[in-house]
Amino acid sequence: MVSINKNLNNKIHLLKEARLQLLRLHKLLVDDERQTYEHQNGQVSSGQFLQLLLSHESFSWLRKFSTLIVEIDELLDLNDGFTQEMIEKHFAHLQNLLDFDSVDKEFNLKYKNSILNNLEIEDKHKELKNLLMQK
Repeated sequence: MVSINKNLNNKIHLLKEARLQLLRLHKLLVDDERQTYEHQNGQVSSGQFLQLLLSHESFSWLRKFSTLIVEIDELLDLNDGFTQEMIEKHFAHLQNLLDFDSVDKEFNLKYKNSILNNLEIEDKHKELKNLLMQK
């Protein structure tokens, strides 16, 4: 019983760390997309850019990251606890994003291009993949 709880606690700790790394990766991706958008369309306010992120089709691929962050937050906030299977489901979802296993070809293309064109994004992507290898 102790080893099961210890294993679950290790998975929870790893999921929290993965969430933090995912959040950092998401910020890099958003900043990169904003820079590209403003280069092509002119500067926009933070409020205007937030509206673009939430509703403009060309930013929809980023919502896969933000949705997963929210789903992990919701899991970690459950009052009645959670199972190892619930945690593994979120790891699998994250792994699918990082491995380009999404059936969304536009997502795969935009994410790959971001990695290829931005060293910081590439480094954060690799760091997160390495972290997931610990699970």
